[in-house]
Amino acid sequence: MQECHVRWLGLVPYQQAWDLQADLARQIATGEQPPTLLLLEHPHTYTFGRSGHASNLRWNKAELERRGVQVLWVDRGGDVTYHGPGQLVGYPLIPLRIDGLVSPGMDSSTPLPQADYLGYLRSLEQVIILALKQLGVQAGRLHNLTGVWVAGAKIAAIGVKVDARGITRHGFALNVAPDMSYWDGIIGCGLEGHPVTSLSRLLPEPPPMQQVIQAVIGAFAEVFTVRCIKDS
Repeated sequence: MQECHVRWLGLVPYQQAWDLQADLARQIATGEQPPTLLLLEHPHTYTFGRSGHASNLRWNKAELERRGVQVLWVDRGGDVTYHGPGQLVGYPLIPLRIDGLVSPGMDSSTPLPQADYLGYLRSLEQVIILALKQLGVQAGRLHNLTGVWVAGAKIAAIGVKVDARGITRHGFALNVAPDMSYWDGIIGCGLEGHPVTSLSRLLPEPPPMQQVIQAVIGAFAEVFTVRCIKDS
């Protein structure tokens, strides 16, 4: 069974994590590093993906500064989303081919088949659905909408990129116990009228972050059929 290393980074500025993804993706493509799942939190940040529209940002510059929010345009799919403390962010950096994960160190001269991009999105959704089930929350999908939902409210956003060498970047953001008022500043994912929720809203006592992390790691190993190894 293929190994995937897991790193818990704690609270990391978005740009720092983005740069780390780029460095690791290059090393994973050449076999210098194993497939890796980064787990972390971010300071208050709004990111716009490749399908982003500036009109989905509701707060002006003064309010953004008052609330301590950084705004970035990034290279993942999707529109605008929020990242902040109390939200578990996962960035899988794994070699993806049309038939799923492959071993690192593949020959770069070999043409890259079209990766199963949509299948990968559905797999990330399944990871969150299984993890939430372990935590006592029944979640699922909504037709034609990416992400994970509970009773019509989004609990996890997903936006990814598969680079030219077939390495996945970006990933998911699961709302554990964030300050939900920060969604007032955006039209999340460009979806007007779709509420957001969190484990802290759904459960009388939300689980600690480390319990959520363990549930996500277990679900990731199951869905992607890998052996997850936590780096110290």
